[in-house]
Amino acid sequence: MTALVVSDLHLDPARPEIAAQFRAFLLGEARSARALYVLGDLFEVWIGDDDPEPHKRAVIADLRALTDAGVGLYFLHGNRDFLLGARFCEETGGELLTDPTVVELYGRRVLVTHGDALCTDDGPYQRLRALVRDPRWQAQFLALSIGQREVLAREARAGSQAHTGAQPAMLMDVNAEAVAAVFRSARVDTIVHGHTHRPGVHALEVDGRRCTRIVTGDWYTQGSCLRWQPSGLALEALPR
Repeated sequence: MTALVVSDLHLDPARPEIAAQFRAFLLGEARSARALYVLGDLFEVWIGDDDPEPHKRAVIADLRALTDAGVGLYFLHGNRDFLLGARFCEETGGELLTDPTVVELYGRRVLVTHGDALCTDDGPYQRLRALVRDPRWQAQFLALSIGQREVLAREARAGSQAHTGAQPAMLMDVNAEAVAAVFRSARVDTIVHGHTHRPGVHALEVDGRRCTRIVTGDWYTQGSCLRWQPSGLALEALPR
C-alpha cells in the first residue's frame, strides 16, 4: 500500500476550490492508502482547537472518516497552524508528530519536517517562530476569546504577507548549511518538507553521501502529493 505526503493546503473559506479538491482526495486515493502525512499548513489560520468555524469542522469530519476507514493520519505543525493540539488529534483520529521526525517505511528512513526551520537566512521570521512556539505565549494567546484571537490572527497574516513581499526570494528558501546539518544529525539520505511552495526533487552530496531533498508543493492552483511506495518515492502534481 502507498503512503501519501502532502503539505501547504492553506485551507480557508475564501478558497473553496482547495477544500473541494482535498475532500475528493480524502474520499478517493487517500482511502486506499496506508497512511497520510500532512507536513504542516493544512489550514491558512488555526486559532485553537475550540474554533467552531464550519469550514474547519467539515475538514475535521472528513479527516475522521479517513481514520475510521483504517488509514493512518499524521500531522506536523506548520507556520500557519502551529496551535493544532490534542483536541484536534482526538477529533480527527490523527497523531501529531514532533518536527522533525524520522519515519521508517518499506525499509527506508526518511526525515519529514515542515521546512520553515531550514529557512535560517530569514532572521526576523526565525525570531517570530521561536516566540509563537513558546508554551507561555501559546497559553496567553489561547486564553483570549475566539473573537480576540481572530483579530490578532488577521493582523499577523497581514504582517506576514508584507514581510514576505519585502524579502528577496533567496531568503525565503532553505539554507544549504542548515539542510546539510539535518542530514548529518539525523543520519538519513532523504528529507521531505514543504513550506517554501517550491515543489521539486533535489539531489545533493553531504560528506560524500548521495542525498535527496524532496519539496512538496502548495495547493493554490493544483494539488501536490508525494507517493511513497515499496518501489520508491514519486512527487506528482494533482491537476484541479
